[in-house]
Amino acid sequence: MAPSVPMASVRTFTLPHYAAYPVHVALFHHVQNPAFLKSQLVAANPAFDYAFLDASMILSPAHLLTAVFLALHALSTHRPKTRSPHAELVFRLSPNNNIAQSYALFGITDTTTALVVVKLACRATTRPTATGTHVGIQVDERVTAQGVGEHLARVVQGDSVLLGERGEGLGDGCDVARVRAVYKLGGVAAKKGGQKVAAGMSERQGRQVNEGKELESVVLGMLSLKGS
Repeated sequence: MAPSVPMASVRTFTLPHYAAYPVHVALFHHVQNPAFLKSQLVAANPAFDYAFLDASMILSPAHLLTAVFLALHALSTHRPKTRSPHAELVFRLSPNNNIAQSYALFGITDTTTALVVVKLACRATTRPTATGTHVGIQVDERVTAQGVGEHLARVVQGDSVLLGERGEGLGDGCDVARVRAVYKLGGVAAKKGGQKVAAGMSERQGRQVNEGKELESVVLGMLSLKGS
């Protein structure tokens, strides 16, 4: 029997309207080589064509997948602000229009210890036009969850974390205070008379859940307005 190949846990999502472009997502804790991974991105190593995101800046599965949806929409309608799907994803997470700052706020840093990795099963296409360069996307059938998992297991020194079917686990280590600061939402809190506290949940836990959902709602609205 052939020896098993080490593989990181990868969860694949299919987004409405963009089912042709699977979204492969992996989560790592206790990452020990963030500087190396970042250096490969800076060097534009094609083997490291991922969106490497600091997990502490991801509020929830919806936060991440909304940005993915907006990135795919921009590319499919030939209105991207960047020249690659993964750069477009990082850009769409940010509340401002500065791509360098988007990477500084949401991308991997030399001190990142919890890492979200996104691999989109698509590649950018370009062709010259009378007004500039026409950028779009096409399906990349070479990208598979197994291939992504095997490669990440080799290059990421950290603990692979199993995500739930709906992305449960994304957002568990979010630095909510920093997210509030980045999106300039220091005053956002749950509205009085909001959702009821779930059974078995303390009043404090219920308040935190409601505040988190309220914050998520505002952040998603900001991303959608930016993408419109």
